[in-house]
Amino acid sequence: MKIMKFIILAGLLFCTQLLAIGSIEIEDGHYGEAFWDGNTFNQKTVDASSLAKNKIKAFVDGEWQEFGLTDLPEIFMNWNIKERIGALEGIKKGEMPNLQGPHNAIVATYGYRREDSRFKVNNAVKGCGFVPKREKIKEINRMLADTDTLDFMRKLNILTEMYNKADSLFDMNKQVSLELYANPQRGTQTFLNQMTDPTSVLVFMAIPTFKLKTIAYLLHPENPDLNDYEKDVIEYINRIHSYFHGEFSQEFIAVIYNIIEVYNSSPGNENGRGTLIVP
Repeated sequence: MKIMKFIILAGLLFCTQLLAIGSIEIEDGHYGEAFWDGNTFNQKTVDASSLAKNKIKAFVDGEWQEFGLTDLPEIFMNWNIKERIGALEGIKKGEMPNLQGPHNAIVATYGYRREDSRFKVNNAVKGCGFVPKREKIKEINRMLADTDTLDFMRKLNILTEMYNKADSLFDMNKQVSLELYANPQRGTQTFLNQMTDPTSVLVFMAIPTFKLKTIAYLLHPENPDLNDYEKDVIEYINRIHSYFHGEFSQEFIAVIYNIIEVYNSSPGNENGRGTLIVP
C-alpha cells in the first residue's frame, strides 16, 4: 500500500512577434494559443512522413533540414535496461525508486520566448522510456489492456519481462514521453519551444552519463490527421504510464524523441566527456 501511495504521488500575455516557419506563419498568442486549433494542434515544424524509413524533416535553426535516425548503442542499452530492471526489483522490496537513472531525462529546448521571461532556452525533467517497434505495438497495447487490472506486483513482473526482451520488442532509435500540462490556456516552456524548434537534448543524471540529441515530434490525441501508427503510439505511452502510476482521466500529448546523435558524457573517461559515439 505504501508503494502504491508513493507511485501515485510520484506519478502570456499576448505578444505581437510573428514567427515565420518556412512558408507557414504562426502568430504567437497568449502562452502559445496560436499553436492550437481548438483543443488540438498540428506541429508545423516537423514532417514525419518518412519516419517509417527512419528519416525526419524538421524546421531547425530557421530552415528545413532532413535528419537520419540512429539506433541507441549497446553501451547505452546495457546501462538503461540494467537500471530499469533493478529499479523494478527494488520497488518489489518496498524501496523507493531513485530520481537519477534512465527514466528521468533532463530535456533542454530552445526557440520561443514567453512574455514572462527574457530567455528562450529551457530545461525540464521528463519521464522517458521506450516505444515498441511498429510491428509489435498493437500486440503490446492489447496485452497492457488485458492485464491492466492485475495486482501491482504481477504488473511489475510483466514490465520486467518487457525489458528483458528489449532488443526484439522496442524501437531502438526513439525515446518517448508525455506532455502532461500544456493546453491552449497554458503552454509549458518545453512545449512552446518544441513547437517552434523541435531540437531537444536529453541528458540522464547517472554514471555513465549519456546525451541524446533528438527531434521531438508532438502528437495530440484529438488530432484528426493522425495516422494509424501515431494513434498506436499515443495509446501505448498513455497506457504504459497508467500501468505503473494508476489510471488517469484523459489521454495526454505524446512526444517521440527521434534520436539523431548519441554522446557519452561520462566524467573521467577519455571516451566520455561529451564524445559522440553514434552515428
